[in-house]
Parts: sequence; C-alpha cells; structure tokens
Amino acid sequence: MPQDFPSCAGLLSSVESIAPQFVSIRRSIHAHPELAFEEQRTSDLVASTLKDLGYKVHRGLGSTGVVGQLTKGNGSRAIGIRADMDALPIQERTGLDYASTLPGKMHACGHDGHTAILLCAARHLAQSVDFNGTLNLIFQPAEENEGGALRMVDEGLFDLFPCDEIYALHNAPGLPVGKMAISPGPAMASFDRVTIRLHGRSAHGAMPHHGIDPMQCAASIVLGLQSIITREIDASHAAVITVGSIQAGEVYNIVPESALLKIGVRTLDPAVRTLVEKRIRQFVEGQAQSYQLNCEIDYLHKYPVLLNHPAQTEYAREAAIRLLGADNVSQRTPTMGSEDFAYMLQKRPGAYIRLGNGVGEDGGCMVHNPLYDFNDKALAIGAAFWSHLVQSYLR
Repeated sequence: MPQDFPSCAGLLSSVESIAPQFVSIRRSIHAHPELAFEEQRTSDLVASTLKDLGYKVHRGLGSTGVVGQLTKGNGSRAIGIRADMDALPIQERTGLDYASTLPGKMHACGHDGHTAILLCAARHLAQSVDFNGTLNLIFQPAEENEGGALRMVDEGLFDLFPCDEIYALHNAPGLPVGKMAISPGPAMASFDRVTIRLHGRSAHGAMPHHGIDPMQCAASIVLGLQSIITREIDASHAAVITVGSIQAGEVYNIVPESALLKIGVRTLDPAVRTLVEKRIRQFVEGQAQSYQLNCEIDYLHKYPVLLNHPAQTEYAREAAIRLLGADNVSQRTPTMGSEDFAYMLQKRPGAYIRLGNGVGEDGGCMVHNPLYDFNDKALAIGAAFWSHLVQSYLR
C-alpha cells in the first residue's frame, strides 16, 4: 500500500465544476430504469461516455457489463472500482420531473447515482489527474438478487482486467451528505433462500382425521424456527430468519394437500451461516416427520457475507479523512442487507464504503422504497473520493 497521500486541496471544487453534466446523466438513467441483465440503454450510455473520455472499453461480461480501462505511465499497479447499474421492480411514487417512465421499474436503490459518480470520477481522472498504473472501472449489471458480480467474475473479469485491489461504494440514507462510513470485517450479511414444500393428504374440513394437515406443521415451523436464533446462536452473532410467504389451500372447509413456505436467511459470519442451514434442515425434517408429512427443502445459497479487508479498509478510511476531515468519517455497524460485491472481495482484497445520502427530507428515505431518490448533492463527493483514492494508489 502507498504510505502517503497527495494533497486534496481544490479537489472537491474541481469535481463540483464538472458534476452538473453527470447529474443530468444520473437523472436520464433514473428516468429509464432497467432490471437485472436488461441494462442495455444504461450500458450504451456508460460505454459511449467512457470512449469519449479515452478509455479502452470492453462490453459483454455478465451480459450487459461494461469495463473501462485507462493506463497512464508504466506503473505495474492496477486498481478496480465497481458501480452497479440495475434498477428494481418497484412502481415509483416520487412525482419527480425525471421519475421513471417505465411502469413497475424504478431506481429505488441509487444505482443510477453510483453509475453517475463513477462516470464523473472517470472524467476527472482522465482529464485532470496524473497517475502511474492501470485503472479499471467496472460497471456491473444485476446486483439486485441476480448475482451479476459473480457472473462477471466467472466470465473472467480479473483475468481480463487484473486488479491488485477492488473498491465499491453505496449511498446511505440516514447518513448526512458530506459524511462517509467504513469498517473492517463483515459489512453486509449473507443471504440464502429456503423453499420448503410439505406434502400431506387433503380432507373435508368437517372430517380432518381423514387427512394429514400440512398447515399444522407449517405453523409449528414458523414459530419454532426462531428458537434457532434465540437459543442456538450466540447473541453477539447476528442472524435473521424471515418467513416471507406461506401458501396453502384456497377455501374454508378443505384441509389442503400441501403447503409451501418461502424463507430468507441472513447472517454475518460464515460459520453461523453453516450452522443455521444445518439446524433449519434438521428442524424442518423433524417437524415434518412428527406430523406424518413428507417434505422437500430447497436451500439456495445467494450472496456471501461481504467482508472488508483490514488494510484496504484503513486505506479507504484515510483517503476519506483526507478529503472530508476526520469528523466526517465514521465506522458503521454491519447491516443485514446483502450485496454481491462480496464475490469480488472473495477474489481480490478491497473495501466497501458508505456515502451519506442525507437525513429526513434531504435524501433520508430508505432504499427499496417507491419514494426514494438518490441525493445529487452526494455525487461530487463520491466522485472526488474515487479520484483521490485512485490517484493515491497509483502514485
């Protein structure tokens, strides 16, 4: 790691002078949201912007992913910065002039802002910053539940674009604009999906003894699963089991033949993740047997725990302090949300940073909400941070 940092004097004001162009790009992306692996318009816009700035552009990783590469000097070091591009299947209710023009699709997590931040940094780094090495700007599709990061990695991202270290940021409603937060270790939870099918025997509701009722077992499972969290997991190790759906039967007076449960599981420790899976399987199978039912368990591992590497976390924290001042950079407790940047951090050391999006009416609406909007006041701050981090790393 570099042992010192270049001066930040004038950096933020320099980036602020070019930010309006990228606020316009952000709002254009916002008005035309695209779901996972559908980000064709967005990737076209990203690719054309990078080409105009002199970046070598590669397209197609992860279907709609874009990588912009810029080399200056003859340095051997290489750094990667990732931004996500996809939207969510949510009907927007903001009433903004640049609100989504596509029914049922919305940038409700700020990926439009993350993309615009990185494009703004791309311009500043290309036109106003001297460095010695290779910069890889990674615009990733399908962060929301579909694992676009894993797909890019599996298709050779780091073979085609070697990175010594990799970084990403996410806006943080509830954290004031002008502040950043980062902590080493687990930053976001793993996420698993569990589908349970209980098979019994249907009967008339007046004669339930002729059937085998899966609803009784489903109810027992819903209540009993929480004992895994409260009685088997160390209270200092966060874990969440959420039963999001129960589907069984259609009428009042018939014992259903089957029941379907959909469950989400989140943990902050890989060992706890393994233990919770083991105990869910044992518990569900035991409950099914006790109610004379057959069961099927489909346990799908989605995103792993996002683990910030200590040295890279400290490096990013120092860069943020240099830019914003120590009073504006804090540690942040892990969240139980999930993020597929975790796959990239499994392959390369790096860190994931939180960027203040505002409090209350000034950008404080939580993500995945039909009233959410990325706070454009944070755009230049995020771009200046990336510029400073890259210049420092590739000195």
